[in-house]
Amino acid sequence: MTCCEGWTACNGFSLLVLLLFGVILNAIPLIVNYVDEGQFFENPISCFEWWFPGIIGAGVMAIPATTMSLAARKRACCNNKTGMFLSSLLNAITVIGAAYCLLVSVQALAEGPLICNSQSNATSSCEFSFKNLTANYHKSFDLQWFLEDSCVPPTDSNNPSITNTTVSNWRVHNLHFNSIENKHRIIHFSVFLGLLLVGILEMLFGLSQIIIGFLGCLCGGVSKRRSQIV
Repeated sequence: MTCCEGWTACNGFSLLVLLLFGVILNAIPLIVNYVDEGQFFENPISCFEWWFPGIIGAGVMAIPATTMSLAARKRACCNNKTGMFLSSLLNAITVIGAAYCLLVSVQALAEGPLICNSQSNATSSCEFSFKNLTANYHKSFDLQWFLEDSCVPPTDSNNPSITNTTVSNWRVHNLHFNSIENKHRIIHFSVFLGLLLVGILEMLFGLSQIIIGFLGCLCGGVSKRRSQIV
């Protein structure tokens, strides 16, 4: 096996792990929402898990490149110029999906869960569009919704999830599911921080495989030992 084939096989296993992590992370808030409400899309934690950044972006769009990269281990493909070039093209799809996952995750971390917004748990703005995807990119990025004692305005007396805490005991208080607000904030932060890392790593692996694929085309793509046997 050439170094190109070896790296391709390694990329395949790495993408497979990231793919599974992306799907699992995306599914967590969906499952929590279903368990809490008894049905999907009823008072969801946020809109962004319904844009499926982990299931579609980091998941489905990475399957073709992952499958072909894993096949390189047995030299079923990626062992010639055509295979390496096709591997590069498929990894371009992976990079696009990873970029989508990354963009949605950044947007989700910047905006926070629905309970922290003025239209608490309103789903009217959950419809996916590229306009919604880039709506808040002109704003400064911060995590005040997670770092502050409460992200819900104090004037909202009808929201039972508001908790009175002090800055000094934030870590002790906010790292527990002792209220609906904290539960939604912790799940939202953990899920989309994880998806952000998955998107970044998938993009790096995909770009490296694109480079390796073109190098494989230049090098011939077939190991010398295999050529001698044939």
